[in-house]
Amino acid sequence: MGTAQAQAQLWGRHPQVWSQTMERQMRPLYRATLDALAPPAGATLLDAGCGSGQALADAAARGATVTGLDATAELLEVARQRTPTADLRVGDIQELPFGNGEFDFVTSFNAIQYAADPAAAVSELARVCRRGGQVAIGIWGDPQRCETDGLFQRLRSLAPPPPGTPAPLACSDAGVVEDLLTKAGLSVRGGGEVPIPITFDSLDDAWEAHYSTGPQQKVIDAVGEESVREVLDAVLTADRKPDGKYRQDNVMRFVLASKP
Repeated sequence: MGTAQAQAQLWGRHPQVWSQTMERQMRPLYRATLDALAPPAGATLLDAGCGSGQALADAAARGATVTGLDATAELLEVARQRTPTADLRVGDIQELPFGNGEFDFVTSFNAIQYAADPAAAVSELARVCRRGGQVAIGIWGDPQRCETDGLFQRLRSLAPPPPGTPAPLACSDAGVVEDLLTKAGLSVRGGGEVPIPITFDSLDDAWEAHYSTGPQQKVIDAVGEESVREVLDAVLTADRKPDGKYRQDNVMRFVLASKP
């Protein structure tokens, strides 16, 4: 089974929950990236790895003509409800079903690290962007500044994945995305950081939200729900803030590049 198919099976189990919980907490990253790109009304924009389509909906609200691709059909159904006018397709980020230079803007949020070959995925983002267009990649920031990475590490120790298995922060080290964009023939022109506090009122709320994510489903398949819930409760309780919220403070970032 290919990486895209495997990820689709994991992320497609609870698409509505993902869209209403975790994806909403990522929305500041989408908004900041679109602010930096400033697509004019009528511009064509592809979001590769669009998931349940919040970034697409935000781009469409600004007047862009939007297209989305994701490996997970169930997430695309949610995206279709959000933006009925979007052109939505099931596919692999490493083999985009679009022509060369088809889009003015190409975005990809929290997606390239799940590709079997992130360099191939970024090359595809560059290929479908027109000359003079822009590509933006959003990822988790410095792992040392992402409290949620502590949860990811605990889960990976609970069920060690096979060597080479992509991790949520696999491309987050400084310079990795910039290097991938440069090797794809793009000119890196900047970017930014966005604080992303992931907050829940209760441990039950946190469990429901994290339960909808692909990485957590993979560990649940390996060791069962009870063991995963114990780890989640322990990590979030340790990170509980003085206001009583179960909050993990994180930084996400986006990198912008143009196509000469």
